[in-house]
Amino acid sequence: MAQADHLSDALKKLKLASADSATDSVESCLDCLLKALAHNNADASEKVQEMGVLPLLPTLLAPQSSCTPKVANIIAEVAKNEFMRSPCVEAGLIPPLVQLLHSKDQEVLLQTGRALGNICYDNEGRSAVDQAGGAQIVAGHIKSLSQNTDPDNGKLLTVFCGMLMNYSNENDSLQAQLINMGVIPTLVKLLGLHSDNTALTEMCLIAFGNLAELESSKEQFASTNIAEELVRLFRKQAEHEKKEMIFEVLAPLAENDVIKLQLVEAGLVECLLDVVTHTVDGERDEDVAQLKTASDLMVLLLLGDESMQKLFEAGKGSVFERVLSWVPSHNHQLQLAGALAIANFARNDGNCIHMVESGIVQKLLELLDRHVEEGNVTVQHAALSALRNLAIPVVNKAKMLSAGVSDTVLKFLPSEMPPVQFKLLGTLRMLIDTQADAADQLGTNAKLVERLVEWCEAKDHAGVMGESNRLLSALIRHSKSKDVVKTVIQGAGVKHLVVMATSEHMIMQNEALVALGLIAGLDLVEAEKDFVGAGLVQVLHKLLSDERTAPEIKYNSMILICLNALPLHKEVQGLAFIDVVSKLRSHENKTVSHQASLTEQRLTAQS
Repeated sequence: MAQADHLSDALKKLKLASADSATDSVESCLDCLLKALAHNNADASEKVQEMGVLPLLPTLLAPQSSCTPKVANIIAEVAKNEFMRSPCVEAGLIPPLVQLLHSKDQEVLLQTGRALGNICYDNEGRSAVDQAGGAQIVAGHIKSLSQNTDPDNGKLLTVFCGMLMNYSNENDSLQAQLINMGVIPTLVKLLGLHSDNTALTEMCLIAFGNLAELESSKEQFASTNIAEELVRLFRKQAEHEKKEMIFEVLAPLAENDVIKLQLVEAGLVECLLDVVTHTVDGERDEDVAQLKTASDLMVLLLLGDESMQKLFEAGKGSVFERVLSWVPSHNHQLQLAGALAIANFARNDGNCIHMVESGIVQKLLELLDRHVEEGNVTVQHAALSALRNLAIPVVNKAKMLSAGVSDTVLKFLPSEMPPVQFKLLGTLRMLIDTQADAADQLGTNAKLVERLVEWCEAKDHAGVMGESNRLLSALIRHSKSKDVVKTVIQGAGVKHLVVMATSEHMIMQNEALVALGLIAGLDLVEAEKDFVGAGLVQVLHKLLSDERTAPEIKYNSMILICLNALPLHKEVQGLAFIDVVSKLRSHENKTVSHQASLTEQRLTAQS
């Protein structure tokens, strides 16, 4: 007889035998079915479905029956096929399977765990297991079994962990349910006690990877010793795949600042530096992948204030030294990570001052020089970010200017990449803050001013647009130079500063008004037609009559009126400015009310 006929025969017998509950004949039918499933699972499963065998199985899942493990095994095998999972749920198999989780028999538990795990691979199965309360029972088993390191027990734990993983995979609410049951501390303990059991360790890692995506898991992870366990496990691994699995858990966990510090204290950084050393010259894809993952993770650890400061060790830290040595590397990924690491170390004045003294600026400039032609945009962006941060403390500005930072940065003016444009602008703005000579030199650079004016119109890139406006204003405010004002007027920059005065950010409004005041004070004759063309008087009128305008904006607007009153006389009168200004004499802010009186006198004297 052919295999298929045997199977049909057995399934017919099974239907009859299960009705009489004749155990012996049921057993032999089940054996025949398991054999067929082992031979060709999909075909045999289809046959089971066609002949309506699934609805017979709940009665065969009696806790006392000797054939129960076989029936559960059959369900587990059948449910490996996607098309069989819904029918298993519809046949009512979930409640009796969940009841079997209360059994004391190891084999019953093992096969039941497999069956539920496979059915749970789909949503329908999950909600049925959820309703029957299956996850709670399994979580309880894992907790009580976790202390026992007997090999058979390891197998059962692996199956149970796999079941919970399938149950909650990519399902936020079920993951949250497991977290609330306290699964995380149990799994972390499991990892520590069973680190020699490869299959179980992998299950734990995949489960961690799933759960770590949820924000709410991070607090629970932080209260366990997950950092030590993962670092210990990482040190033991030789294979690329195993390391990658651990990396996939480390990355989401390291987004949490408490865990960042725990990972640093557990010695993860040394492991990462080792990976870098071993893979930097590797040609294989896996070397390239590991180098990227390890260096990215290193940068992520430096995003936490405490972990970063611990690794900086007042600039004497070996980690700090190693990461610096990445900048001149021949490897783009390491150059990138090195520059990003410097940008992260440069998050407070003390660190910035120390780094500039230790000669980092030169390394960054050399790196940028290597990336001017056909450069790597991410490296350009990272190196400029680092320079921008280093330029924040006042004592660093002059040093960095004399090291030639602005000349190198200007080489990137032709860049068409908004992220690079944005950082370039930010770096120049930080450098010239309070530095009159540098502002004068850059502000009379017609090429730069022309590019700024162009970027002031970059409607698609609000960041670049905002930064260009701010740099244009800063060049005037810090140089207070007539030549700079002339360059900006000739480059058609005035209208952008007038528009900037209407920004929703108060700091930008203020910077614009101060710059416009300097233009009016230094070269009113040249600027007049631009002021009229850009509707300056109307903008000032609106700022003064709007209740929501901040006091310092009102004050600076009136100063500007006084500076401009003569040439813009007609417009000022036409808009009945005196009424708006005289209302401000009773403003609660003394500086504003005082300036309102002065402005009113000025306007009255001229009318």
